[in-house]
Amino acid sequence: MNQGKYIFAQLTDFIPRRVFDRIVSKHNGNKYVRSFTCWNQMLCMVFGQLTSRDSMRDLLLTLEAFM
Repeated sequence: MNQGKYIFAQLTDFIPRRVFDRIVSKHNGNKYVRSFTCWNQMLCMVFGQLTSRDSMRDLLLTLEAFM
């Protein structure tokens, strides 16, 4: 049944955000970040894996097509 969420959003709900944020803060991952956070980068990399992108350029072109 449709819950009003995309499949990608439903899949990323399984990733524990608190644990991820704790690891990022432990290693100062977002120290010099202005807009593209570690969480955003992780979501892009997961999307690239799920859609079988061949390269970063291919992933970038795909993400730009959605925006």
